Amino acid sequence: IAKAERQLREYLTRVDVVVEARDARIGATTAHPSLEEWVGARPRVIVFTFADLAPPAALSEWKSAMKGDASAPTFFVDAKKGNDKELRGVRAALNACGRAVNEKRRAKGIAPRPARVAVVGYPNVGKSALINRLAGRKAARSENRAGVTRSVAWVRGKGRDGAPPPFELLDSPGIIPAKQIDQRAAARLAMCGRIGEASYDERLVAAELLYELAKAPYARGAIKRATAKYGVDAAEIAPDLFVEALAHKRHDGDESAAASAILNDFRSGRLG
Repeated sequence: IAKAERQLREYLTRVDVVVEARDARIGATTAHPSLEEWVGARPRVIVFTFADLAPPAALSEWKSAMKGDASAPTFFVDAKKGNDKELRGVRAALNACGRAVNEKRRAKGIAPRPARVAVVGYPNVGKSALINRLAGRKAARSENRAGVTRSVAWVRGKGRDGAPPPFELLDSPGIIPAKQIDQRAAARLAMCGRIGEASYDERLVAAELLYELAKAPYARGAIKRATAKYGVDAAEIAPDLFVEALAHKRHDGDESAAASAILNDFRSGRLG
């Protein structure tokens, strides 16, 4: 992880603007604690992805909170399936940054060029999907699992009317802080599939997810939906016992399969 951080910091010295992608469901958890320092004085744009899967009340609070942050324009999008209107604001912000860069270049007698934009964030927060939407073509590999992007790569956007594209996008592997010691944050990353499956026990994470759904004010109705969907009363049984009961009821006693089903349903928005 430390090596990946060093490489990313090196690439950030070569770009004009940084787009930070965060998962709207776990916005605080997917805010990299070191990124603001790495970006320095460069313009930064924050894009909350998976906004379609986040509870409306949580989105409303995030939008209110980010209005007071003048350091970076903030947008909320479904990067993979959302309509183009959601991304117009992001494109406009990047175009504005590009114009500012080229104004400085012209003042120095240097020819203008497309703005260089780095898209960064935790694993599987939708960086590649966002790049494809901004570029107007499927150039970056995008899948709903962590670790798909393994190296940095430049993606050129589409130009219009024969003009060169206004910006170039740098796709990069997801970066988790080298000193990620907050176990609750790590569990939330696992719940949303933001870290590789080999690094956690799905049974424990599914049980922790059920516990959070029962307590979180934003997830009202989630436990009732789980009870109705699985035929096991999630309100009357401990989370770890719920996984065990579901395994015996529907998965031939396979607790890992039961846990995987719970996590997949949550990640797809079927539990709230």
